[in-house]
Amino acid sequence: MHLHILGICGTFMGGIARLAIEKGHTVTGSDEHCYPPMSDQLEALGVELHQGYDAEQLNIKPDCVVVGNALSRGKSVIEELLNTNQAFLSGPQWLNQNILQDKWVIAVAGTHGKTTTASMVAWILEATGYNPSFLIGGVMENFGVSARYTDSPFFVVEADEYDTAFFDKRSKFVHYRARTCVLNNLEFDHADIFDDLKAIETQFHHLVRTVPGNGVIIRPQNSEPLDRVLDRGCWTPVETFTEKGNSELGWSVNKIKPDGSHCEVLLDGKVQGELTWLLFGDHNVNNALAAIAAARHVGVTPKDAINALSDFKNVKRRMEVVGKVNEITVYDDFAHHPTAIETTIDGLRKKVENERIIAVIDPRSNTMRMGNHKEHLIEATTQADNVIFHIPASYDWEIDTQPYDNMSSFDSVDKIINQLLELAKQGDHILIMSNGGFDGIHKKLIEQL
Repeated sequence: MHLHILGICGTFMGGIARLAIEKGHTVTGSDEHCYPPMSDQLEALGVELHQGYDAEQLNIKPDCVVVGNALSRGKSVIEELLNTNQAFLSGPQWLNQNILQDKWVIAVAGTHGKTTTASMVAWILEATGYNPSFLIGGVMENFGVSARYTDSPFFVVEADEYDTAFFDKRSKFVHYRARTCVLNNLEFDHADIFDDLKAIETQFHHLVRTVPGNGVIIRPQNSEPLDRVLDRGCWTPVETFTEKGNSELGWSVNKIKPDGSHCEVLLDGKVQGELTWLLFGDHNVNNALAAIAAARHVGVTPKDAINALSDFKNVKRRMEVVGKVNEITVYDDFAHHPTAIETTIDGLRKKVENERIIAVIDPRSNTMRMGNHKEHLIEATTQADNVIFHIPASYDWEIDTQPYDNMSSFDSVDKIINQLLELAKQGDHILIMSNGGFDGIHKKLIEQL
């Protein structure tokens, strides 16, 4: 079958392309913007790419058009698709109908940590011989790809709450039919499609309604939004986790190192093993507990899961060291929500202790560009020694950094780099946080340092 994928350079749709090719389908696709690492993956797969969303691309007469959620009515290709009555599906629909029907699906949902936790689950299953298929929103260092198809009965998927397509406004994750379901956390995000937190809770409730009675839901101990979601109805056993210390019920840890890089893992107060790994920060400890619990439901012993995580190498753009020049370390991180920004800085602070942290924040997500959460950005960065915000001239809001000697705001990458060159000194840690390419700031900064 010939599939033509619209929006193919998105991480999710690029993953769909890989799965389809590994299933033996012919794949072409189009997008308006394509950059690494997804462009590299598609090139390696031999996918023929079409630039833009014009109607003429459908002249190739594919058997099915798979429509990404970035496409909306009014795009020439969408109008042509509808006018000519060609067959089409959303990405999640195609995944459900062609890949997941006979799989045990392990789905990881939540506002933060989906990619990292799903990657941990996939690696644990790989390291313990389960050979899982997966589709995850980032390139995992342990695998080098974001998706693959195998003959294993197990499939790990990052379960996104974003909407499915222009013709299906349900969240993507309702299509996945999860048997093992992680709900990492729940906060307000995606202000471009959700009016408020209650609207997101409704979508999570829809997800919960799809999890079978012989499945499991894994969630943090203290989350009022998730309490409300489950209070609306839950027909599945629930397990809990917390990084805040020993708990008599559920999964918890005893931190041997404050940064979480070495800790005992406990279940119902009983030690299951000792985790020593490359990651750090309370958020990653939580991610690890959720992943260990999910793997246990599949059949992996906690001890084996803990041992597997000792070799986990994380995901690209998650506290990734992209360069070290003159004893100045530069990190690339995907954090783009105040909570994620705060926990990321907190993790680095516990790791580097008294060494200086310079945080560079690019509030680029749709939610942040609309000005949502802007009042929380300053408090989210208090553990950094210096903070630089990137607020382009096109934004209709600003951050008042005047009261703070250690904070500044600039409208261009060049100005930010100039400020960093003035501030940075040996031993500093420059933490750059953005969910986009940020105009190549990492490479430009390292070259100038």
